[in-house]
Amino acid sequence: MKLAARVSQVTPSLTLAIAAKAKAMKAEGIDVCSFSAGEPDFDTPAHIKAAAAKALDEGKTKYGPAAGEPKLKEAIARKLQKDNNLDYKPENVIVTNGGKHSLYNLIVALIDPGDEVIIPSPYWLSYPEMVTLVGGKSVIVPTDASTGYKITPEQLRKAITPKTKLFVLNSPSNPTGMVYTPEEIKALAEVVVDADIYVVSDEIYEKILYDGAQHISIGSLGKEIFDRTLISNGFAKAYSMTGWRIGYLAGPWEIIKAASTIQGHSTSNVCTFAQYGAIAALEDSQDCVEEMRLAFAKRRQVMLDGLNSIPGLSTAKPDGAFYLFPDISKTGLKSLEFCDALIEEHQVAVIPGIAFGADNNIRLSYATDLATIEKGLERLEKFVRSRI
Repeated sequence: MKLAARVSQVTPSLTLAIAAKAKAMKAEGIDVCSFSAGEPDFDTPAHIKAAAAKALDEGKTKYGPAAGEPKLKEAIARKLQKDNNLDYKPENVIVTNGGKHSLYNLIVALIDPGDEVIIPSPYWLSYPEMVTLVGGKSVIVPTDASTGYKITPEQLRKAITPKTKLFVLNSPSNPTGMVYTPEEIKALAEVVVDADIYVVSDEIYEKILYDGAQHISIGSLGKEIFDRTLISNGFAKAYSMTGWRIGYLAGPWEIIKAASTIQGHSTSNVCTFAQYGAIAALEDSQDCVEEMRLAFAKRRQVMLDGLNSIPGLSTAKPDGAFYLFPDISKTGLKSLEFCDALIEEHQVAVIPGIAFGADNNIRLSYATDLATIEKGLERLEKFVRSRI
């Protein structure tokens, strides 16, 4: 069978593949410690599920507006104003089938073949694949531990060419967990404005912060940067709603209108009754978010201490999200070889850094229980000691 050429240019998701392998091994009765999945292990809070169930009982089971239920768009606009100091109206918002879909809609709406998109590395693995699918060019800018795995204004300025259309900013970061400071965000905003390009700020982990770290939306720093900013966000991480598939994109009306047109001819509306759960997530108590954040903070410290006690691993302390990104270069193994051997020999599933553009690292998610973390760390230490 001859498939479209674009399919051969895209790499299947390593994170999904490894998470699926870990689940399959567990189904076979194998005791696997999985640090692969980027999703909270908590159930969706009860009041959110109740709101969706109520909507279902009330018959909210029909087609809805392609861009989202008006009440949800209004709630998102209020959230963006209150939490992020972003003055968006409901018409500046589109509700999408997860945060990933919001980014894909944006890339399809904005990027022409040959357009360049600047992506700092390490990056969430789907960013460059989306750009490839529309014929754009990903300009990967490597970062390392010396800058906290964060792009500098000088690096961004140097990467910009006449073909640059978009800069992708992710803070807190997947896979590193690093958070840009307000000063760093301001300096990047000045470069974006000077170059007259767009920036998409992926803020899906904005609620998961530690040690006083502060999340700043780049578009809140003035009208010039606001006019060039798109905000991608969703409900998966903060509210443990990964399977609900509800995200959103906010930005200039012309781009949101284009994304809505694209969505109208692809998926149409997000599941109608699920959107009422999202309304409850935004408008009811946020205590559930804080409870999960506190649990993540405890797990982060346990995993960080454990990793830093293992000879041969070097792990920077993250300020947000629920990932650690240790450097494994002293083991002499590249990331895919490391991860394959680890799961086969010690039944621990982690994600190779090559998936994120960093082959000397691995990603571990601590969105799992403490018992699994402690057992997995013991197995990981045995594996690393056997290699160095």
